[in-house]
Amino acid sequence: MDQVSLLIILTAALVTPLVMAKFKLTVLPTAVVEILVGILLGPSILNVVHSNNTLSLLSNTGVIFLMFLSGMEIDFSLFGRRKRPQTPLAAKVAGSAPRYSPVFLAVTSYAAIVVCALLLGFICQWTGLFKDPWLAAIIFMTISLGIVIATLKEKELLSKPFGQTVLLIAALGEIVPLFSLTIYASVFGNSSKSLWLLLLVFLAAGVLFRRFKPFFTFFESINKSTTQLDIRLAFFLIFSMVVIAESVGAEGILGAFVAGIVMKLLQPQEDTRVRLDGIGYGFFIPIFFMMSGAELNLRTLLADPATLLLIPAFFAAYLLAKIGVYFVLRLRFKRGNAFAGTAITATTITMVLAVLQVAKTMKVVTTQQSGAFLLAAILTCVLGPLLFNTGYSAEAEDLKKSTVHFIGTNLLTVPVAQQLADSWYDITMYTDKAANYKTYNSEVNVELLDSLEVADAEQKDAFDADIVVLGHFNATKNFELSKAAKAYGVNRVIARFEDRNILDEREDELIDLGIEVYNTPNVNIAMLRSLIETPTTLRLLTSSTSAVYEVALRNRRYTDQAIHSLDFVGAVTISQIFRDGHFVRPTGATTLKFNDRIIFTSTPEKAREIRRELGILN
Repeated sequence: MDQVSLLIILTAALVTPLVMAKFKLTVLPTAVVEILVGILLGPSILNVVHSNNTLSLLSNTGVIFLMFLSGMEIDFSLFGRRKRPQTPLAAKVAGSAPRYSPVFLAVTSYAAIVVCALLLGFICQWTGLFKDPWLAAIIFMTISLGIVIATLKEKELLSKPFGQTVLLIAALGEIVPLFSLTIYASVFGNSSKSLWLLLLVFLAAGVLFRRFKPFFTFFESINKSTTQLDIRLAFFLIFSMVVIAESVGAEGILGAFVAGIVMKLLQPQEDTRVRLDGIGYGFFIPIFFMMSGAELNLRTLLADPATLLLIPAFFAAYLLAKIGVYFVLRLRFKRGNAFAGTAITATTITMVLAVLQVAKTMKVVTTQQSGAFLLAAILTCVLGPLLFNTGYSAEAEDLKKSTVHFIGTNLLTVPVAQQLADSWYDITMYTDKAANYKTYNSEVNVELLDSLEVADAEQKDAFDADIVVLGHFNATKNFELSKAAKAYGVNRVIARFEDRNILDEREDELIDLGIEVYNTPNVNIAMLRSLIETPTTLRLLTSSTSAVYEVALRNRRYTDQAIHSLDFVGAVTISQIFRDGHFVRPTGATTLKFNDRIIFTSTPEKAREIRRELGILN
C-alpha cells in the first residue's frame, strides 16, 4: 500500500501541470492546485492515498527543500540600494508625491502587518476562536513568497519599484514569521532550550559560508556531470543546518532557510539554481503540497459546526492583517495598484503549512483548527492573484523612457543625441562652455554647467540618469566625472578618451569599475577594417529601416530556450552571443542563457519590443 500511494502521488504530480497547461488554468497557483489534488485523492473524496512512513519522510523533505529554495529567493541587495535624490525629471514623472524607497515602504508595510496580526491574535483569544494569540499572530503575518514571486514574474514587475516593494514585503512575510516561530517554539516548546543557543545557527552559517566561499570557484571548475559538486554542496548545507538547528532547539525549517541564504551568498551559477529547482519542484515539493491536502479530511472537518465558523473567521483575519499595506503603498503608487499589492500580500500557504506542522508537533492546535487555517489560506491563494491581475496597471514611472545625459556638447556628441530615437530615450546634454550652449540649445536640450567639477555636475542632476556619456575633449575631466557617476549609482557610464596615453594609464581601473571607454581613432580604425572585410557594415549601421542592436537577457522566461523556438525569431537575425567573456556563434539550436548579451539586427520598431521583452529582470 505504501508503494501504491506513492505511485498515485507521483502520477498526480506529473499529470497536474499537464492538465493546467492544457486548459490554461493560470488563475490558481500550482501549489494551491496540488493541495486541492491532494484533497481529492485523500479521505475527503476518493480515499486512494493514505499517509505512511515513506510519504511522511518525502513530505518532510519537501518542506525542508521548499524553505531552502525560499532562502535562495531572498535578494538582499534590494535592502542596500541607494535612494537617489529627487530631480526635476523624477518629479515630472512621479508628480508631486515624494519618492519613498521600496525598502521604506516594505518595512513600514510589514510593521503595520505585525501590529494588525497581534491585535487579531488577541481578538481570537478573547472571542474563543483560538486560545493561543501568539501562534495565531504568527500565522496571520505570513505571506507566500513563492506565489508573490510567480505573480510578479507573470506581470514582469520584479525590476520595477512596485514589484521590488511587494517582493520585499513578501520576503519579510517569510523571514519574520520563521524567526518568530523559532522563538515561540523555544519559549513554549516541551524541549525548549536557551534562546541564546539560536545564535549558534547563524554562527554555523557564517562558518560554512567562510569555509566554502574560497573553494566555490574551484568547485565550479571541476563540476563535471558525474560529480555535480554544487548540488552535493547544496544538500550538505541543507542537512548540516537542519541538524544544527534541531540540536539547539530550533526548528529544522529555520536551518533549511538559513542554508538557502548561505547558498545564495555563495553566488552559484544560474544552471545550479535551475537544477536545484528541478530537484525540489520536480519531486519533493509537490509531494509535500499534495500530502498537505491528502491529510485533510473535509468530511469530518465540515461536519463540525465550529469549523464552519472558523474558516470564514480565519479567512477574514488573513485579509485584515494586511489592510495596512494599502495605506502605505498609497504613499507612492496609485489607488488600483495599492489595492492589487494588498491583495497579493494577503496570499499565504507555504509558511502556514510550516507553522501548522510545528504546532501539531507541539500539540497546541486541534485538527479542526489546523484544517480551518489551511482551508482559509487556500482561499487567499485563490482570491489574491485574481484581484491582483484584475487590479494592477502600469505606473507612470514604469513607462518612462531611458534617460541619457551627455556631459560634453560638441560636434561629436550632438549628432549622436539627435539620432537617438525620441521614443526610446529622454536626452539632456550638459556643457561648461557658454558658446556651445548658445550654439546647440536650439537643436537639443542643453544645460549650462558652471564648471566640470563633480559638485557642479551633481548640483545640476547630471548623474541622475540611466546612461551617462562623458563626451568632453578633456580626458582628465572625463576620468574624474566617470568615476563620480559610477559611485553615484549610474547603471551605465560611457567615457571618451582621445588621449591614448591617459587611457593606457587608467583603463584597467575604469574597466574594473564597470565603465565603458572608447576613443575616436580606435572606432574609426575598427569601422574601416569592418568596411573592408564586410562591405555592407556601413550600410547596415546607417540604415533607417534595419540596424544592429544588443540586449542582455534578464527575463528567465526565455532562458534555456533554443533560438528557433523564440516567438519573434522570424523578425530578427541574431549574429553573435557574448557569454562568459567570449563570443558564441549561434545556430537555431543554440540555447540562450541568463545574462547572455545578444547582438541582433532588426527594424527599430521590432528591436524596441524585443529589447524590452528580453531585458526585463524576471
